[in-house]
Amino acid sequence: MATTTMRDHASTRSRRPQRRMTSVRAIQRGMQYVLLIMLALFCLVPFAWVALSAVDAHAGPTVGAPAFTMGNFVDFFTEADTPRLLANSLIISVSATALNLACGILGAYALSRFRFRGRKFFMFSILLIRVIPPPATIVALYLMMVKMQLDNSYLGLILVEAAAALPITLWLLKGTIDAIPFELEEAAWMDGSTRLGAIHKVILPLVGPGLGAAAMLTFMAVWGDFLTPLVLLQDPDLYPLSIGLFRAFTAFNQVDWGVLAASAMVYMVPPAILYGFLRRHLLRSSLGGALKG
Repeated sequence: MATTTMRDHASTRSRRPQRRMTSVRAIQRGMQYVLLIMLALFCLVPFAWVALSAVDAHAGPTVGAPAFTMGNFVDFFTEADTPRLLANSLIISVSATALNLACGILGAYALSRFRFRGRKFFMFSILLIRVIPPPATIVALYLMMVKMQLDNSYLGLILVEAAAALPITLWLLKGTIDAIPFELEEAAWMDGSTRLGAIHKVILPLVGPGLGAAAMLTFMAVWGDFLTPLVLLQDPDLYPLSIGLFRAFTAFNQVDWGVLAASAMVYMVPPAILYGFLRRHLLRSSLGGALKG
């Protein structure tokens, strides 16, 4: 009997810590869920305001049930300034992305296939450019553009945007080209192709995933850039939509919240379309088919 009683006391004591641990874990899990919900609300409320205000005939600075209308989008596309701002953003972003990819594929090929003195130092040096905050160099960059007479122009802004995103593109595409066997290029040379011809026939079809990722990163960086066009451009007719949103928001007592929200919704569409298109095509290029046989 004494032995049985001692065992019962021991089992009771062992259950108490387990119950305490279970309670502590339940509290921790509950706190984690509460924190996640708070973070989700913090992230979703701005999007909810944009979505609801864009279709609200009486949109204001608060979130509420909308009086449904599509007039805000009609106003966006019929006003004199907003379609031009959208067109400017598309011209700048598409041109800078195309120039960035054209320079990036050639530069990445050279870094991947050629061996020269100072190659690693050069690679890490161009990556160091991305470590420097853009506001630290924007004044010097503006003075350079003024000296070259490229300020307040599409060309100057496109060159700056393409060059700013080039380090990431070079590193990304270099790693992709490194994974392509050199024997494929040699086979193209044996068939009579030049080096540029081999790049067009062999490298470009196989570098698709890296090229798509670089295009997405570059387009997003240029599309969302605010500081560079604000400094380099002085003509309002050249402003992109990012500056247009800022100017609409800072207009004292003249903010059209509905059109502003509709502009923000339109501002989200091109990156979303590009992501949806590239997501389907990123993995289409593969080395597997090239290496078979």
